[in-house]
Amino acid sequence: MNPTTTGRFRVHDRRSRPVDGGDGPPEFVLVELPEGPVDPTDPDAAEAYDPLYATATGYEGELGDRIADLDPGTVVDATLAWEDGTARFAEVTVVRESRFRFGDDVQGMFEAAVDAWRGIRADGEAVGSVTTRSTDGEPNGALYLFADGPGTDTFAELRAARIPVEPLVDRVNENRADDAPREVFVLRPAAHEFVAVYVVFERDGMLARTVRDTYGLGDGLASGLESTDIDTIETPGFERSEPDDGNTSGEPNGRDRDEGPKFDPTDRL
Repeated sequence: MNPTTTGRFRVHDRRSRPVDGGDGPPEFVLVELPEGPVDPTDPDAAEAYDPLYATATGYEGELGDRIADLDPGTVVDATLAWEDGTARFAEVTVVRESRFRFGDDVQGMFEAAVDAWRGIRADGEAVGSVTTRSTDGEPNGALYLFADGPGTDTFAELRAARIPVEPLVDRVNENRADDAPREVFVLRPAAHEFVAVYVVFERDGMLARTVRDTYGLGDGLASGLESTDIDTIETPGFERSEPDDGNTSGEPNGRDRDEGPKFDPTDRL
């Protein structure tokens, strides 16, 4: 009898398996979700979000239909069966229909991200976060920015889940006191040396549809970021190891720069 693994997983991505000489068959990149919070000071914290891989083809019947509908970002309860080191879905049930979308070499990175990155670099930091707001002043997304200089491939590391995205989504869920479906965009601009992870609070809201449309990442709106739903940003500044202060707004603990400690997106990585 083949060994099995049962748990709750994020479908992080669906891709061709990297093999020598080219691409292999399609596979899912999965991240098993911990049952409780992960203490970043725990010696095993780095392994909490290690990716694993499952075959994406060869399924039949009702299970095959469910597998075909699994988009990146979806959270599932599943049982994986292992044979010769390869995992296949034996059972799967969708729990939450969040979405992850990846855009490389994107043109026309929106101004909120570029301005925030300039501020982060002026402070001598390699990572940071800002809150974006709608035109009526309501927080609508958490934007995390990571350096992507020469000799690094931060986008590839994020897409492969070797740099975990999950702690950033967890932080939004904790601050907003819900686990509603999110839309997460991982974007590498062609003209700048950073990668943005944009956790949009409402999966099918105006902002999510606008970002999709702007960067050709799915069904969206026939309009650009400069004209709709990203009107102002709050730039929180970046200090190390900020404890959770009970903020439920979904913001990365945003304050003015001179107000003391701020949320650092790396404190959960």
